[in-house]
Amino acid sequence: MDTSKVAIIGPGRLGTALAYKFGSNGKKVTLYYHDVDLCKAINTEHFNPKHLTQDLASKLGGMDRVPRLSDKVFATNDLEWVVKEHDFIFLSMTITGLPEILNYLKPLIAKKRGTTCLISPIKGLASDEKTSALITPSQMIHIHLQHLKHKYSVVCIGGPFFDTDIAIGNPVCVTVAGKKRISNIVRGELMKFNRRELSSYYNFDIVGVEACGALKNIVANLKGVTDCLNLGPSLPGTLFTRSGVEIRSLSLLLGGSFQAFHSQAGVGDLYVTVSSEASKNYRYGKLFYDIYTGNPIETNMRVLERIDGTPEGPNSIRSVNRFLEKKNMYSPLFASAYRIFNEGGTREEVKEIVIQSCQFDRRTNEFIGPISRIFYRLMPNLWYRRDKGIFSRW
Repeated sequence: MDTSKVAIIGPGRLGTALAYKFGSNGKKVTLYYHDVDLCKAINTEHFNPKHLTQDLASKLGGMDRVPRLSDKVFATNDLEWVVKEHDFIFLSMTITGLPEILNYLKPLIAKKRGTTCLISPIKGLASDEKTSALITPSQMIHIHLQHLKHKYSVVCIGGPFFDTDIAIGNPVCVTVAGKKRISNIVRGELMKFNRRELSSYYNFDIVGVEACGALKNIVANLKGVTDCLNLGPSLPGTLFTRSGVEIRSLSLLLGGSFQAFHSQAGVGDLYVTVSSEASKNYRYGKLFYDIYTGNPIETNMRVLERIDGTPEGPNSIRSVNRFLEKKNMYSPLFASAYRIFNEGGTREEVKEIVIQSCQFDRRTNEFIGPISRIFYRLMPNLWYRRDKGIFSRW
């Protein structure tokens, strides 16, 4: 497989940042986007006029200081050529846009000679409309390409990282998850950068890494709201730790393991996402409360107009809530996120929802007993606390 060149589908914030990184490292980079005018602008101006550039200008002190994309970066709207000529393709998009692009990729990968490595930095979850089951990006890829198993492989890229840090060259360390052989190729050959700027660790648990990457966005949405409520500096500590309980439980139900949360892709990514203005999802929560009208749909639209890029948290909140209701699963923080961002109410009611979810958890122990640890591993789809009914008392 040719590691001297890479394709990036979706030149949003992260896609553009990756183009900066790979281009500056001397690799040939192809950016795919359906908009011909945007492709022409990128090829002419050597920066992305739609995403990331304004934030880089603010961070660096003006447009004149924004670096230009390398001459090795080329933008095109020819998807067939992209798939045919590249063995490594980054899927830099939202989870909601992934099914459509996979439908286009399926026949192209089928007729291509050789194999393709699909690399997913997507941090979101989808919900099956019929079963309400939660689906991670890698699981969605396997569902769509299930008859082409010999033609592709999947690697997941987990945090903690921000797009501006990748673009500028600040120190960043990522997690590469998937089957060991292809993951080592991605780490050792494709992403062989100056380690002062970008380094990586390997993790076998691709589903766990994806689950952590998606669920921490919900926590960041909540943290943004909480920081506007004047509840003091202590409560965020409870929000941070109790969210870990819910993330670990959901990760197991999706097919991941406990260890993913304790990696940098879990607790590390959660920490930076809930504590930095660089996080779209944290900013989303703050803006949501700042301009809250009492109508969550209207407020959501206004917030998205003021954020460059699409925060994955709001979509994940709705998907996770459908899953929680289907499983009758007790998850006070994630349930409270749905109430705040989708059901509306007064500002005082929002404040009370946050306090209730953090301070009135029905669980009283911070540890998991030996019997529960065994059953968690043996039967995660049965061994969890119910929200309602007789089993909720146990």
